[in-house]
Amino acid sequence: MPRSDAPLRRHTLVTLTAAGWAALFARDAALAADAPVCRWAERGWPLVVRRALPGETREFGVPLGIPLPPSAGKRRIVVSVGADALASVGAPPAIAAVLGAAPAAWRQPLLDLEALGARCGVQVRVFGSLAWQALTGEPYLTGASDLDVFFPLPGAAHAATLLDGLAAIDARAPMRVDGELLRDDGAGVNWRELHAGLPDVAIKTAGGVTLGPAADFLAGSVQ
Repeated sequence: MPRSDAPLRRHTLVTLTAAGWAALFARDAALAADAPVCRWAERGWPLVVRRALPGETREFGVPLGIPLPPSAGKRRIVVSVGADALASVGAPPAIAAVLGAAPAAWRQPLLDLEALGARCGVQVRVFGSLAWQALTGEPYLTGASDLDVFFPLPGAAHAATLLDGLAAIDARAPMRVDGELLRDDGAGVNWRELHAGLPDVAIKTAGGVTLGPAADFLAGSVQ
């Protein structure tokens, strides 16, 4: 995951420099004493860009999360760091990067999602439990786990094809296929809401969740 100029949007993965981790631990003694978090830092595993908390402004730094595995209580650690603490910035894994970590029964639906994205001119990305299992080698998945994916918002000519394809794959998959379509500015909407044809949908942004017209979102309009 090389350093890049990729925007720091929700789902973006980052790694921290040694100095970045040191600064984080220096200002939070409880975090520095948290063995699973220290192990995370030692392994150089990525953190994920999250939505800002209420009252959390840019002055707090880049809002990040560490989703610890079930073996560490499945805790979600919330931190913020300065941009100078970032060693690398990258997208969540593509399908090829998670196949080896996926249950055998998930592999065909994953390949079907990859092919669907290719037909619609967008690349599917994986987040959630499967992504973290692939990234860390730690067991995150259970028998009740969903598959979490997102697609960049396709052109208008492909939106219906993508949504119908997602619904078809979800219907035959052994697990629930959850996830979003993401606009260029990072705002996302759950694919099920869009496929249902709801006039207004919940739009997740870096700052929270707002209700907006589905048609505007699908057109790529930024409110």
